[in-house]
Amino acid sequence: MSEATAAISEREQFIAIKGRRKNTIKCDTDSIAGCVSQRACVYCGARVVLNPVTDAIHLVHGPVGCANYTWDIRGSLSSGSELYRNSFTTDLREQDIIFGGEKKLARIIDELVAKYQAKLVFVYSTCIVGVIGDDLTAVCKAAASRHGIEVIPVESSGFIGNKSAGYRAACEALLKLVDPVDRREAAASKAINYLGEFNLAGEAWIIKDYLNQMGVQVNTVFTGDSTRDTIKGAAKASLNIVQCAGSMYYLAGKLEELYGIPYQQVSFLGLDDTAQSLRSIAEAMGGGELSDKAEELIRREIDRVSPIIKGYREKLAGKKAAVYVGGGFKAISLIKQFREIGIEVVMVGTQTGRQEEYDTINALVSDGTVVLDDANPAELERFMTGQGAHLLVGGVKERPLAYKLGLAFIDHNHNRKHPLSGFDGAINFAQEVYSTVCSPVWQYTARQGGS
Repeated sequence: MSEATAAISEREQFIAIKGRRKNTIKCDTDSIAGCVSQRACVYCGARVVLNPVTDAIHLVHGPVGCANYTWDIRGSLSSGSELYRNSFTTDLREQDIIFGGEKKLARIIDELVAKYQAKLVFVYSTCIVGVIGDDLTAVCKAAASRHGIEVIPVESSGFIGNKSAGYRAACEALLKLVDPVDRREAAASKAINYLGEFNLAGEAWIIKDYLNQMGVQVNTVFTGDSTRDTIKGAAKASLNIVQCAGSMYYLAGKLEELYGIPYQQVSFLGLDDTAQSLRSIAEAMGGGELSDKAEELIRREIDRVSPIIKGYREKLAGKKAAVYVGGGFKAISLIKQFREIGIEVVMVGTQTGRQEEYDTINALVSDGTVVLDDANPAELERFMTGQGAHLLVGGVKERPLAYKLGLAFIDHNHNRKHPLSGFDGAINFAQEVYSTVCSPVWQYTARQGGS
């Protein structure tokens, strides 16, 4: 068997078709050498999680190109500091790589702290740093001692795994900030930590408002619109809710292990998931009056938005969608959201989904639906066209592919500027799907969704 044939054969472990091929997706693995992959690197995963910490200096120890992955590809908003909107780099050159970049890193940390008076610095390692062996931990420890602040190394050399490894590296960095507290006092509070929410287009604020109406206080958001001080106080919560399990499942487990804070998974994407999540939070916090307030909120909002959603459902009947996103939780929520507006998902895949998430996906979709992990562009094209999809929901890398194929495209990634969470987010989603799929532009394309 040739190397090319072996690689193609191995790719089959990442693809399943419900009802035709056993659904045992080989997920959360490194990308296959020699095959085109969509999976992002470790540094990318770490930066996604940590960048919304608004009052931190985010310093990339590596070539200047890596620092291009910064705040402006995200829609994360801040209610305070705007420091996170800057991206700093040590800009390692040939001589730095030959002789080492530790002195340069120490000098730049000193310069940045003096200029911005920050109390927190995240220093990200990149592939080059992993190769040349700079002692990031030692440099950060010395800088923290000199300035009396927290300088946290983020071990995110890109080649050591995949995006999920970057999530874990970010969670390890966050854990170094959390201060222990009296657990008996924290357990009696009605405060929660919201994990896996990055405040895209202000979504954390929307959910905070719902919870406040129920009488539940949000203690810390990991990491949307968060600060050094709010993260340090994370152990004061009595419950953790986890939205993006791919990025925060590890952190939730460690917070339970270290501080005794239980956690539950939630989703605020779509009407059904939003309502169910509010109910489960109220129940976990003791029920009673909280549950009554939750039901009142849900009833009021459902009565308001249901007629609008119904109108879009009638207009979108018969349309088919393909989904290719980062995490499994998002894919699961999108399947449900499309069901709410009358659209069948005929292909679904993720870059960092876990096996249990794929099991849930398999239970939700119809027979014949293609389920895949870490697909490359050729595979996406093959299955989207073969399944007759009219629409692709994906990230920035998939947009050109969709348009070249004459497919409608919706950006569900981190650079969007409109909220999709909560009840108003469900309206925004339905409106965007309708205006995109039903645009008159498609009558001028060569093909659209196989029609």
